[in-house]
Amino acid sequence: MQETREQQVQNRFLHFLQEFRTINPQTGQSFYYYHEEARIMRDNDRTTLNLDFTHITQTEGYQDLSIIMQTDFYQFEPSFRRAIQEFMFIQHQDVEDQQKLYFLAVFNLAATEKIRDLKANKIGKLSSFIGTVTRTYEVRPELLSAQFTCQMCDRIIDNVEQQFKFTEPKKCPNIKCDNKSKWTINLNKSQFTDFQKVRVQEDSKDIPAGSMPRSIDVILHNEKCDAAKPGDKCTFNGYLTVIPDVFSLSKPGLKSSMSTQNQGNNQRGQTQDGITGLKQLGVKDLCYKFVFIACSVETNNNRFNLQKQAIDDKEYTESLSDQDAKRGQQFDDFEKQEILEMKKQPDLFKNLANSIAPAVQGYEDIKKGILLMLMGGVYKTTKEGVHIRGDINLCIVGDPSTAKSQFLKFTCNLLPRSVYTSGKASSAAGLTASVHRDIENGEFCIEAGALMLADNGICCIDEFDKMDSKDQVAIHEAMEQQTISIAKAGIQATLNARTSILAAANPIFGRYDRSKTLKFNVNMTQPIMSRFDLFFIITDACRPFVDEQIATHIVRLHSQQEGALEPRFSQDQLRKYIRYARTFKPILTYESAQYVKEAYIRLRENDQTSQRTSYRITVRQLESLIRLSEALARVQCDDFIKVSYVQEAEKLLGQSILQVDETPKFIDDLEEQQPIQTRAMGIIEEELHQKERERRRQGQKIQLAQDEYLDIVRALTSFMIQKERDMQEEITEAKGVKWEDLAEWYITNKLDQIEHEEQVHQYERLVGAVIRQMINKERILVVVQDNEDCNLRELALHPNVPR
Repeated sequence: MQETREQQVQNRFLHFLQEFRTINPQTGQSFYYYHEEARIMRDNDRTTLNLDFTHITQTEGYQDLSIIMQTDFYQFEPSFRRAIQEFMFIQHQDVEDQQKLYFLAVFNLAATEKIRDLKANKIGKLSSFIGTVTRTYEVRPELLSAQFTCQMCDRIIDNVEQQFKFTEPKKCPNIKCDNKSKWTINLNKSQFTDFQKVRVQEDSKDIPAGSMPRSIDVILHNEKCDAAKPGDKCTFNGYLTVIPDVFSLSKPGLKSSMSTQNQGNNQRGQTQDGITGLKQLGVKDLCYKFVFIACSVETNNNRFNLQKQAIDDKEYTESLSDQDAKRGQQFDDFEKQEILEMKKQPDLFKNLANSIAPAVQGYEDIKKGILLMLMGGVYKTTKEGVHIRGDINLCIVGDPSTAKSQFLKFTCNLLPRSVYTSGKASSAAGLTASVHRDIENGEFCIEAGALMLADNGICCIDEFDKMDSKDQVAIHEAMEQQTISIAKAGIQATLNARTSILAAANPIFGRYDRSKTLKFNVNMTQPIMSRFDLFFIITDACRPFVDEQIATHIVRLHSQQEGALEPRFSQDQLRKYIRYARTFKPILTYESAQYVKEAYIRLRENDQTSQRTSYRITVRQLESLIRLSEALARVQCDDFIKVSYVQEAEKLLGQSILQVDETPKFIDDLEEQQPIQTRAMGIIEEELHQKERERRRQGQKIQLAQDEYLDIVRALTSFMIQKERDMQEEITEAKGVKWEDLAEWYITNKLDQIEHEEQVHQYERLVGAVIRQMINKERILVVVQDNEDCNLRELALHPNVPR
């Protein structure tokens, strides 16, 4: 008996599964690849065989099978499934294998299509496309083949295949029976499988100019159900088909009509004039639509391709040896060697930070903050089941043309799972989630918003200050509890929104007003501001040296293009390192825990003494300090949080909070107006007559911009730290640095900016006033050797200043 075409394809595919061999990369020996796959399927109770399509295309003698799978996959899919069933029976000799339903999942296709390229010429052909899942429906049972019983003669009819709808036998096979409509389905003898429909939207990069994004329904079966979640960027492999459009069938084009101006004719029983439907225009009803039947789903984009963060809670309790073992399974030897070489390089934190947004010149502190946000803290769960977030939220506030959006765009492109949106064009439902009624079955379903789509990723929100206050309130829960609660249309659900938020905002008055604090410069409420771990202020100040650097960088960028960007690490290396570093779960040591408490108390004290801080230091800032310390430990791939990490985190947090204090800075250039704290004398309280103080203060106030003041303070502090180290290495009787030596060092570094002698006296007065400010108010310096001549006084750093 001659074999049919389907049997030939089935035998050919069975032969391939039995004979294909490949090299084991670990042992270097050849083995039967799909024999091992069959064993894994049986051990894990799976019914889907994963087929690497490159195995067929690159194996000699199977090019014909490759062509058949590409051109007629829909026609021969039952043959492939029967071949898998027979292959499993041959491998295990189990009668149950002949009763099971097996499925084929093909991956690693050579070409990837766009959603808008899936047209009628692709129907039934093996195809692949990439898209973002925007909506998922519940998993339901699908009837594949049914067994019916004739109600008139009790004849049993087996294996009635279903064609996208409930399909009954056309006629009873009994010659003496004329039954055509009376059937009883035998559910226990019929074959069902899981079925799920998901809505997939094309990638934003594939949308032509002026076009709306296209979407398509994707059908998942069996073990592939729930493989794709809203927000996942997935590769779907399968074939395109058409199914009846149930909604169009129930409401045909005759429903569309044109009304006439004379509507009173209907009341008098007269017929309505005009055209009554599309059919009378000669247009046929469109009752079919495209659907993609996916045989495999590849999710590309958990956060840096890592496991779900819900699993991270469990991993936190594992031992360090277990974490190392899992780390070894996720990375091969070549990747680990490359990462370890990156780790050994000096100034790792600085080099990693400078590799972020290399097209933007400067802003090293902001790049460090973004790097820590990418690293993230450790998720924790208390015994009561309370989740403590590990994501870091960051906000950049600055003048126009200060590259805020460039940071957001780079971060969005760096992460595989990220969402970019604008605050003005986003609503509360668009950011969180909304409830929609399905037009086909009338059921309510949840449409994921930006924060849900960015679950386990980062949500970049530009123009954050342009959001309405009611829309800002909607993300309160998502920023702290990292959940979204919905109670609409009979649906009560709590959805995950475990995402970091990177926001950019403009000042209310266009440019940052230095005479006002942050809360008066930004249109944000206090609860929203407290939920951000870091704030960075960018002002477009006129600085000739900085302006020259920016101009040189931009000109080189336009003239040399790609050659102008020379980051220390490429984006691919950056992704690998962050992916590796996020596998660490650093733990607070006793010393670092004590320092965290002391740092929090210092921040609280500074907040109480300052009259015009940006916002109050709360417990959220304490948790922010811990998260930043954990992220810094991850940067160094350290299992324990050192005190130096907490000091760096305190520095970043302090700049974020205290840098936006009262500006401009008015410094009193008055020697005796404040008591001086010394180690030997303690605090000397001196009272001056009020009139005398007012008289002496006249003409002795120096107005200095906040950032310029901080630059001088940082320079003097760095010099003092270096001198302190030098004195520790050398044996000397000096207790500190003389006032005049400190001032002379600073003025010497400014000689290139001094043109005449009058400027020297101005710098002497300026640096003297800053030193007094550092002693009397900032408590950064202390006098260790007093003298009537202030130039001969010896100064030292306060013990609480981080070294």
